Order: sequence, then C-alpha cells, then structure tokens
Amino acid sequence: MQTPKLLWLKEALPASFSRARRFLDLPDYLTYRATGMDTRSLCTTTCKWTYLPHDGGWDASYFRAIGLGELCDEGYARIGTRVRPMGERIAGLTPLAAAELGLAPGTPVAVSIIDAHAGGLGLLGAALEPGGGQAERLEQRLALISGTSSCHMACSREPYYPPGIWGPYHSAMIPGLWLTEGGQSATGALIDHVIDSHALGPELRAQAAAQGSSVYALLNTRLERLAHGLPHPAQLTRGLHVLPYFHGNRSPRADPNLRGMISGLKLGVGADALALLYLATIQAIAHGTRHIIATMNEAGFRIDTLLACGGDTKNPVFVREHADATGCKILLPREPEAVLLGAAVLGAVASGDQPSVLSAMAAMNAVAAEVPPASGDVAAYHARKHAVFQRMYDDQVAYASLMQA
Repeated sequence: MQTPKLLWLKEALPASFSRARRFLDLPDYLTYRATGMDTRSLCTTTCKWTYLPHDGGWDASYFRAIGLGELCDEGYARIGTRVRPMGERIAGLTPLAAAELGLAPGTPVAVSIIDAHAGGLGLLGAALEPGGGQAERLEQRLALISGTSSCHMACSREPYYPPGIWGPYHSAMIPGLWLTEGGQSATGALIDHVIDSHALGPELRAQAAAQGSSVYALLNTRLERLAHGLPHPAQLTRGLHVLPYFHGNRSPRADPNLRGMISGLKLGVGADALALLYLATIQAIAHGTRHIIATMNEAGFRIDTLLACGGDTKNPVFVREHADATGCKILLPREPEAVLLGAAVLGAVASGDQPSVLSAMAAMNAVAAEVPPASGDVAAYHARKHAVFQRMYDDQVAYASLMQA
C-alpha cells in the first residue's frame, strides 16, 4: 500500500518527493528515532512496500514499471538498504531517546513490526509447547485481530496462495515461516454504524452510559429475552440476513465496489428490531470470517482454531457467533493487549532472554478461556445461514449485471 502513496507524492508534490531523504513506515521510524540507525523491518517492507525477502529483496522491474525508477537508481537508499528480521537487536537506545522515554540508555531495541502482526505474535503461540512441531501446529491456527476492521493471519511452512487473500509473505511475522493475511474492511465499525444509524441508537448509548454499561451489553440482554423459548439464540435471525460489505470486501472477494445488503426488514423501529439487526450483523461478520477460513483451507491450511483479540472479542455474543458460524474453537488470551505482548516477544528475543521468536511465543502466550463451537442444530442452522450469505453476493452481482444491460 505504500508504493501508490509514494507515486502520488511524486506526482502531486514533486518538490516534497525530491526533498525527502527517507520514506519510512511508522514502526521503522520509531526504531530509527530510538537508535539513530535506519533499519527496516521485514514485516513492514514485505507487507506494505513490496519487498521480496525470498527472491532478492527489492524488485527493480516493479518500481520502473510504475514510474518510481529513481528509487532503484538511488540504490533504494530512501526506502531501505538494511532490512532485517523481527526479533533481531538493532542497537541500544541512544541517550537522547532514553531521556525522552524515561528508560536506560543502551536498552535493546528490536527490529519493528506492524501493530496487527504484533498481535499475531501475542496470540498464535498460546498453548504451544516449546520444542518441535510448533510450525506444523501453527497451520491449524488463525489469529483474529478484530476492532474497527479485522485481520486474519496464519503462518505456514510452505507458501499457500488462497485467492483474494494477501501474501504469502516470507518471514513477515514469524522468521522462517510464510504469512498469509485476510481481512474485513469494516467489523466493529459496521456494528457501530448499524447501531448509530438507527433512531434508537443515541438513546441506547445514553442509557448505557448512565448505567455504567455499554450499548452492546444492553442489546445482548435484550437478545437473551427475545430468545427465550427458542432452541438457540441464533435462530432469532432466521428471516433476517445481512451482507456485510458496506465498505467493500477486503478478502476473499477483494472487491472495493461491493456494498452491504439487508434482507427481511419489517416496519418495526423499536429496540427489539435494533437488537435483531445487531445480531444479524454480527452473524454476517462471522460468516465473512468463515468464508476467509474456507478459502485458506482450500489452499492448504488446516485451520480449526481461532485465537482472538481486540475490542470486538470483549463482546460475548460476537465471540459465540464466530465460534458457531465458523465451526472453530476460539481461544481468548490471558493477556488481552496481544499487540503489546507481541512487541514484548520481540523485546525478549532482542535482549537475549529468549533464543527465538517461536520459543518466546510459546513461553509468553497463554490462554484464558476456550469457547467451543456448537454442533447439531446450531451448526446446521449456520450452514443454511452461510448458504444465504453466499447467495446474497450472487444476487448483488446479478443486480449489477441487470443494471448494466
């Protein structure tokens, strides 16, 4: 995503482009400020800058083809000539940086990592025993980092190529392993949009604030009441379906022009109607994750376990529906700030406290709770729900075709 930005800068603000001595991703800028050394991360350069660690690094043919050939002519001096794996020690904190941070000069500084990818390091090693077989078991795991949007990250020993999903990136999260990354462009943001665009949304938020609660807790309580007497709560939405592409689809359809759809609306405008739409939206997001997992598994993964963190995972309905819709067990981490824990994993390796990133993950990640998927009628219900989810996409494509005719 960064090379289009560089090309825009060159075309729109050529003087600024020419004057700049370095172009850095934020994580790499922070380590540069901390150490005074321009060391780029395999994570940032590979995932955002088109670096190819498995095939010679920077690709001159690509930069020349898109109109940024001067970066090659300069020997890549402005985008990075020293690209290193995560966990490696760059240097110690400079006296100036140490004073600004309130830390000791010389404190080891590790090669940086993108925030969501740090979350992967803070999740995927939970319940892994140090020693052999770790990499193989990782192919059964998916890190779900869910907030405003969501990232779905998995590692493998060999490169897999699921269509519409980013990667594979070699050593971009765990050194020596290939990273494959899916995502949803609006998850928590979509749930909030559904709530806040409803006539009762502001009133419910005010009520939640007055009670010291959250609007999600109020809606969850209402769903419990509405589900009384039903075989399972998910059945509340048997006639209400959402396609969650309000902000396009990041993966696996990889189409920014797709749009959201809702089927089954009634004239009701009360809190019950909002609660049902809220549940249908969460289910739609969960079925988007199911679609991503299925696409990855068809390409070679064997994912049956989600390790989840982020603000959305504090919502028990969000977690339950993801387990039931995907058929995967969900492990919730003991340390909820998994991104910070992932950064600590790299610090442990850079300081010499741990011999490798994998061993640090196994030693420092831990599980607090396990949420198993439901089986039987609930699983059958979500199989039907997923068929509707897929059909809604087909219908949208059909509508677009009709309108072009």
